Amino acid sequence: MTIWVDADSCPKRVRDIIIRASDRRGVPARFVSRQDAGVRSAGNVESIVTEEDADEVIVSRVEEGDIAITRDIPLAARLVERSVVVLNTRGEVYTGENVRERLSERDFMYEFRSAASFTEPGRRYGTREVTAFANAFDRELEKRLK
Repeated sequence: MTIWVDADSCPKRVRDIIIRASDRRGVPARFVSRQDAGVRSAGNVESIVTEEDADEVIVSRVEEGDIAITRDIPLAARLVERSVVVLNTRGEVYTGENVRERLSERDFMYEFRSAASFTEPGRRYGTREVTAFANAFDRELEKRLK
């Protein structure tokens, strides 16, 4: 099992949780990005900075049973199709059912914003969201390690 992280938009606090879990559990963690995401390769942690599309790198290397962390819903949908456990940085675990729903909502909001010059207010990302991620990540990691 490998932990794959779409590191371009991954908050630092989430990266730190993943790195600590990787070190503690001995599970490889791969942080993939188009630019330096501030993660240093050491031990089980590898930073992969690529000129290619980071999503494509993840999709081409991921295997069934891996865990992926991403905020990118289209990437999440592709990974769920490949039997990968996918979490967003708020602790939501994507499944075949809910990822299609999220993708549909995303597409609708994109169309709506484009047509109405509407900007959706940013959702707060604080301690509660980090805790929700940490709990969900630990739960999913524990399931795979048993």
